[in-house]
Amino acid sequence: MDVRIDKYLWAIRAFKTRTEAADACKGGKVKVDGVSAKASRDVKAGEIIKIRKGAVEYTYRVVEPTEHRVGAALVPQYAENLTPESELDKLKAPVETFFVTRDRGAGRPTKKERREIDELWDSFRND
Repeated sequence: MDVRIDKYLWAIRAFKTRTEAADACKGGKVKVDGVSAKASRDVKAGEIIKIRKGAVEYTYRVVEPTEHRVGAALVPQYAENLTPESELDKLKAPVETFFVTRDRGAGRPTKKERREIDELWDSFRND
């Protein structure tokens, strides 16, 4: 059975929509056996698919191609998840590390400070 990779990735629930799967292929985020795959590429049993989603690279082995979306419980019949634990740990990274805190007053002026600056500037212009 010939199944397009975008349909297969949607069917095994790697992506929520087929459009997302096709866009990932177009963006070079999907590789089959180490080679970037176009959305129209057919998948075959035994192939290794790597998908880059954010910081995580998911790895699947094709057990059996399917073009019909399957329930989450049935996914292992069609795809074997080979994603290493170290990649999945990236999902659990603390969120605080991604945000930079800034002390009040450091950076752009507040609305009140901006009004004071404007008043001072206007007083120099009118003199």
